[in-house]
Amino acid sequence: MSLKRKDLVSIASLDPDEIMLILETADSFKEVSGREIKKVPALRGKTVVNFFFEPSTRTRTSFELAAKRLSADVINFSTSSSSVVKGETLLDTARNIEAMQADIIVLRHPAAGAAETLARGVKSSVINAGDGWHEHPTQALLDLFTLREKKLTFKGLRVAIVGDLAHSRVARSNIYALTKMGAEVRAVGPPTMIPAFLDRLGARVYYNMDEALRGVDVILMLRLQLERQGPALFPTIREYSRLYGLTSERLKLADSGALVMHPGPINRGVEIAPEVADGFASVILDQVTNGVAVRMAVLYLLSGAS
Repeated sequence: MSLKRKDLVSIASLDPDEIMLILETADSFKEVSGREIKKVPALRGKTVVNFFFEPSTRTRTSFELAAKRLSADVINFSTSSSSVVKGETLLDTARNIEAMQADIIVLRHPAAGAAETLARGVKSSVINAGDGWHEHPTQALLDLFTLREKKLTFKGLRVAIVGDLAHSRVARSNIYALTKMGAEVRAVGPPTMIPAFLDRLGARVYYNMDEALRGVDVILMLRLQLERQGPALFPTIREYSRLYGLTSERLKLADSGALVMHPGPINRGVEIAPEVADGFASVILDQVTNGVAVRMAVLYLLSGAS
């Protein structure tokens, strides 16, 4: 079975059945990563291009591992080593890559909508690996996969997403994904970091973290994205940490057995205390592990392989 679409550029465009198809397909690929020989021939003969305009560790490595474990040929491009530095446009560069018989292009770009623009301009499948403040669909899918793996059902699940929501593509994709699957989403952060439209996406907005955490099943902490901010949106990092940092004491406000998530990279001691990041409630490293299986599933389903 395959996704009945050429590209994956947003969670907003997926329906719940498509999301479940990806998660169920990832189940089978999770087993591959546990083998002594971590490879299957599903995408043998296919070429996957990782085209990253922004720095990345987890996402880029995860996509590369996913493609290689499916036996695809992988090419990594970065702006510093491509003709973009000479003034070539994104679309022209991608069309040249496509002319070399690339089957799937994985794009990370600082401009919102870049993945959609590219998908409309090339015949290759395009996967959005994060575009500006817009979306990061595979991150949301791996987060859902992690929750499902921990035996949590999405219907009625209470999830608090805490931090810099204004600049977070992870937050947007997770709000879309979780609400589509029937979860209750609480968006938590200072007023300067909560977009005005967020409640229209289905999230309930809180400005007081202690109030928002009461009784939740999952706490998804977001990185404070100082590199994306203009003027300071809060007085000091210390004050931000005091008001919106996840500590062991704050974790007690959540439901017994609540899980702690973070898309990474972590600012230890800012949005999350080290003892919480490394504690029994944390599934942060599970998210990293599951990213490979989920991205294997997406590559496989978009390729139309059988």
